[in-house]
This record gives sequence, C-alpha cells and structure tokens, in this order.
Amino acid sequence: MIEDIEKKGFIGIDVGTQGIRLILVDQQGNEIFNGGENLTLTDHSREEQSPEEWWQASLRLLTSMSNSIKSQFDKDLSIESICVTSTSGTVIPLNKENQALHPAIMYSDQRSAKSSIKVREAAEEFFSGKYGYTSFNSSSGLSKMVWFVENFPDKAKEIKYWVHAADYITGQLSGCFHITDYTNALKSGYDVKNKEWSSYIYEKLPIKKEWLQAVVPTGQSIGFLKSELQKQLGLNANIQVVTGLTDGCASQIASGAVEVGDWNTTSGTTMVIKGITTNEINDPKGRIYSHRHPQGYWMPGGAANIGADWVNDFSADEVKEYSRVGEDIIPTKYFSYPLRTLGERFPFIAPEAKGFEQEALKPVESFVSNMEGLAYIERYAYELIENLSGEKVKTIFTAGGASNNELWMKIRSNVLNLPIKKMKNAAGVMGAAIMAASQTHFKNLVDAANSMTSLEIEFCPDPSLSNEYTIRYHQFIDLLIDKNYIKKENNNYA
Repeated sequence: MIEDIEKKGFIGIDVGTQGIRLILVDQQGNEIFNGGENLTLTDHSREEQSPEEWWQASLRLLTSMSNSIKSQFDKDLSIESICVTSTSGTVIPLNKENQALHPAIMYSDQRSAKSSIKVREAAEEFFSGKYGYTSFNSSSGLSKMVWFVENFPDKAKEIKYWVHAADYITGQLSGCFHITDYTNALKSGYDVKNKEWSSYIYEKLPIKKEWLQAVVPTGQSIGFLKSELQKQLGLNANIQVVTGLTDGCASQIASGAVEVGDWNTTSGTTMVIKGITTNEINDPKGRIYSHRHPQGYWMPGGAANIGADWVNDFSADEVKEYSRVGEDIIPTKYFSYPLRTLGERFPFIAPEAKGFEQEALKPVESFVSNMEGLAYIERYAYELIENLSGEKVKTIFTAGGASNNELWMKIRSNVLNLPIKKMKNAAGVMGAAIMAASQTHFKNLVDAANSMTSLEIEFCPDPSLSNEYTIRYHQFIDLLIDKNYIKKENNNYA
C-alpha cells in the first residue's frame, strides 16, 4: 500500500439499466459519498435508452457529491481519478460532433437476433481451426451495430464512432470518445489475445474499420476531467479519467477476486462466475469466454441460466425461518435443480434442460435442497474451469443474493470444499472506483483491490460435512447425466 499524507479520492460511476450510481471512496476504500438516481423507464427501455439522460443524471450526482464534501477539498481531500462501468453490449452510434445519432441500443434488445446469426457465422468462418471469440448473440455489441446499419442506412452514413455505454460517459467527462477498453471491446469483436480488431468485422460485415475505437487496457488514463466541468463542479484540478469496464468485471473486482486463482460467483437472477487465470481458457463449446486483465492475465467467465430467482417463491418470513431450521437437515437426501427457464448454457449446454424437484417435499426441504442444487452446479462449473485451464481454483469470492444467506454460504463452502469470502462492498460501482485508483495511485489492480476492499465474512468447509456433500454431488451429476443434460464423455466435461 502507498503511504499518503493527504486523503485521496476515487470516483466510480455505474450506468445501470434502471439507474445511475456514484461513489467516492478514499485509498483505503472508505466511503465518502454514495448516491444514486433512477432513470425514467418506459415500455421500450429494455431496447433503447437516452444516453443524454444518463449523462445528465451522472452530472447531477457529481454535483450532489461536490456539494456534500466541498468543505473538505482545500483541507485533506484531493480527487485523483474517475472510472465508469456499465452494461456489456450496449452501444451508441456517434456523429462527428460526438452526439448520439440514435438512442443507446441496449444489451437486452432482442431486435438484433437475426443479425447476430450473421455475425456469429462470419466469426466462426474467420476463426476456423483456431480459437477466438465467436459466441455472438443478440446481446452482443457487434450484432447491434450490424442491425443498426441494416435498418438505418441513412443514419449510418453519419457515423464517426461506435461507442459503448461506459465510453459515452467517459467521453462526456474527458472529451475523449475514441478510446475504449478490453472488456467493453470483446463483444464488439475485438481480439483480446492478438490485440486487434478482427478483419472479418469490416471485410464480411457492413461495418467500417474507421468506426471502431482504439482499444487500451482497462483502467488506463486517457485524459483529465474537462476544465469547464472541473470549474462547474468546484473540484480540484487534474482529475484523471480512465477507461471504463463492463459491469460484470466491475463486480468481480469489487468482490476481491483479482489475483490468479481467485474466482467470484455472483448469484442473482442468474449465476455468473468470473476469475483470474495465467493463461486464456479455450473452450471449444463456447461456454466460457475470456476478458483481458490489465496486468496481462486473463479474466475468464461464464453465465448460467440457473440462479437464485427461485427464492422469490418464498416469503421473507419463510426464508428467515427455513434458513434457521435448515441447519438441522443438511446435507439433505433430496435433489433439486432450480432452473426457472427452459435450457442451460453454462456450465453445460442443454437446450432441453428443465428444472426439477423431488415430489412431496416439505417447504423447508424444498428450500434447502434448492440451495444445494445451485451449489452442485457451481461446483461442476469450477471443475469444468480447472479441467479446461489446468489451473487450480484457490479461493471463491461471492456477491449477489446467495451471499446474503449464511446457511447458503455454509452449504456452498462445503459443497465446493473451498473457503468462500464476502467483502463489505461488492457492488459494481465500487469496482469502478477501485479501477480508477489501480493505475493512477497504485502500481496495479491487485494492489488497489488489496487496499480498498475489506472482508465482511468468510466461510470455511468442515471436513466431515464436505465429504458427505461430495458423495451427494456425484449422485446429483449422475442424475443430470441420466437426463442427458450432461454428456458423459471427455471426462464428463463435454
């Protein structure tokens, strides 16, 4: 950690689907300001949103932050840098004045489904016989670019750059719109291994090469807060603006998973797993994709359809009561697979997969066996990762709804037979603030995270309970094999 005489401040901004959040923390991660503002949502907000509304909300939050701490600026607080995170796959076409030609096309917009097929086929042909990112779908930025050009040819003539959601706010802060980072560029077709835009994008698709931004490591300084904004907000001079990052990567960083062997599981509506490896994971099935770590490592990850949304079937009082009495029945002898949608994509691909639960279970048995079922899927995911990477999973960090229940954390630690750590503030906006500090104040991201995150609670496995869960885990996987959700070949990792 770097010793400081004065307090340094780092700003993170999170542009979410439903609202904007802003946090200001010091070099130890202590919160100085935390604010948020909801966006005006309509029936079409899952398809398009106004990037100008994002910016105005961000500006109001910056003003609120400045007003709340103005007395500290000349005394002991100097803001050093700012970083923005946002949804992966949301893109905006800009004209030569850096104004949006069209509302932001959201990651959740399904209108680009047909275009994504064209993009995926072009990528698969280009990377035939070698590994590269080809898992494009309707949520990918490149698919949305192609869809826009095909449907708005007149507007397409005015495009200067395509930018991502985080880039738009970064540009408003610094005046620099033509640079993006590794994490945002991946699903727009950037080859993070060879550090170049793949040629099929502008040779096989209706995309011009000059529309594509320069790409640099995440967290790299690209300029300073514009002087007019610095004066308007009454902030200190020379606040660096760094390249942003996707929301998933920001949450991973805030969770504490930043060193080789560290992994993060976030279980909300879906289960998302991300970690750090020395080498890129090449998954021929496309279940796992890899971002580039700013220190040269890799940040592989995968997203399942299964998650913690099944908890909504129980009232708050039931969750509290079943979490208390559930301690007495673990490990259960029941097998539940709490998938609430049709089909699974990670850690196995099974379009026909359906959730199941044994019949005639008592409510508490259903509740606990669903916890166990998701933990079994989590273990299978980490075994897949170790099998494909050849690297050990050392520590699991966690966030999301499943991290707030102590019984669930105990179950997961024993099913995984690994320690599970939960940090005090694992929100994406905190990850952006850590990234802001990583190369402007600290030597690197690992140093920044080690200084700015703090442990809230850790769960460690009990050997006897973990052994019992290992037996049940293998029985559960055999059940999925019998249902043909998992193919019993290639060491069960097909």
